[in-house]
Amino acid sequence: MGEGVDPTQMCQSLVDKVARSEQLLAIADPDVLVLFEDWLEELESEAQTLIQTHGPLDEKSLADQLGLSRRGAAFLLSKLERKRSRFS
Repeated sequence: MGEGVDPTQMCQSLVDKVARSEQLLAIADPDVLVLFEDWLEELESEAQTLIQTHGPLDEKSLADQLGLSRRGAAFLLSKLERKRSRFS
């Protein structure tokens, strides 16, 4: 976080994204949500395999190997870290 990130702005952005997610859930087709969840689980599994095979990866490496944006890779890495912390 040494890039001058404003915590207030970051929190507001998170709140906005949660609100948008809730709006999407209200209108999204349940079948589409299931497909998205399946796709996300598959990406998590691929990311875990890459990390187990190659060791820790940064956002750029993971993004390049999975064909994701760096932001998507950062999301996956943080999600995997939260899961690991929960089970540790």
